[in-house]
Amino acid sequence: MTVRYRDGIEIELSDGTRVVCDADHPDGDVNVVSHAHGDHWPESAVTAVCSPLTAALVRARRDVPFRRATDDRIDLRPAGHVAGSRAALVADPDGTRYLYTGDVCTRSRFYLDGFDPPSADVLIVEATYGEPSYGFPDHASVARDIRTWLAETPEPVILFGYALGRAQKLQLLARAADRERVLTTDAVRRVNEAIEAHRDVRFDAEPYDAETELRAGDALVLPMTSGRIDWVDRLADEAGAIKAGFSGWAVDDSFKFRGDYDVVFPLSDHCDFDELRSLVDAVDPTQVYTHHGSVASLATQLTDAGYDATALRQNQTSLGDF
Repeated sequence: MTVRYRDGIEIELSDGTRVVCDADHPDGDVNVVSHAHGDHWPESAVTAVCSPLTAALVRARRDVPFRRATDDRIDLRPAGHVAGSRAALVADPDGTRYLYTGDVCTRSRFYLDGFDPPSADVLIVEATYGEPSYGFPDHASVARDIRTWLAETPEPVILFGYALGRAQKLQLLARAADRERVLTTDAVRRVNEAIEAHRDVRFDAEPYDAETELRAGDALVLPMTSGRIDWVDRLADEAGAIKAGFSGWAVDDSFKFRGDYDVVFPLSDHCDFDELRSLVDAVDPTQVYTHHGSVASLATQLTDAGYDATALRQNQTSLGDF
């Protein structure tokens, strides 16, 4: 067997089948898309194994021909990261079970169930927060703190979160805090509509455009990528709005200053370090590969704990290169 990080994560099965996960330009015999974040979906036309909701979200977010497929060798498991996200349990003809997580979260939150790790022989796990210093507070307490802050802040607030994932959670939290209006952009509303069509949840945000005037009590949810755009700063100054950032990186004080936020909260859609360690223990693999993030740190921690762990680096060509 061979596991490589090239354009995406490539798993070569014993019969020569190439399973390629989350590539920009997938060219595998079987292609897998774990979820509809921009760094995981394909840039070119492709047929891929994914959830029905991920397929709908990719079509809603990007004008690229995208066709959903299934494969008897690929068992998709809810990954708990964002709506539609899936981990892939890949069955090799020789009996080996590979588990590719993509981005993953074991905490249940809002309308998402946390990832329930199955057993596997080979685990290929993300390492976004693969440093021991990254630990998140209890999710319920974070959500409660956000609702309290939203309820007690009379000024208009601008809430920054990824268009798929935290933006939906922020809309729900703003509604729960009885903000006067919850507004968001067309890009976020397209994501809302795709999720609403597949899940029993409604966001009910009003449309925001350049003609909308922010007033006291409003909550405007914007994609995280718009946080440092000049018009957002002008909008905040003119409306007297408070800018808030939401991310697991908020456990690091520098996140607030890098994003030029007034307030931050550690609301994350990933596992923290201890949760990653618990995930690995639950899978109980004979081989672990870490990908994307603090790959070397997590692999070292796992090796120290007795696992055969390797950090995947892009464009390695064989196991001997690791």
